[in-house]
Amino acid sequence: MATFVLLSKLSPEATAQPGAFNRAAEEVKQKITTEHPAVKWLSSYCVFGPYDLLDIFEAPNEEVAAKVALMIRTVGKASTETWLATPWERFLDMVK
Repeated sequence: MATFVLLSKLSPEATAQPGAFNRAAEEVKQKITTEHPAVKWLSSYCVFGPYDLLDIFEAPNEEVAAKVALMIRTVGKASTETWLATPWERFLDMVK
């Protein structure tokens, strides 16, 4: 499995109503679990910078990672950026 970093910027409507974000987050979680059970969520952070959220997860491939990002975009009302994260030791092996 590959590790991915997902950065999300929430739209104003994502948090416009009390509880809206929590409901959307739960809906996204449910969709990911149902449609892509191989995805493993490793951690989530609120970062309050150019992006609002940083999530780290494992997925079998880039296609599944892209589908996860699309779910967050449509259900979670956010723009996203997804990066493949290569473990440092693996990177060192690659550059030998």
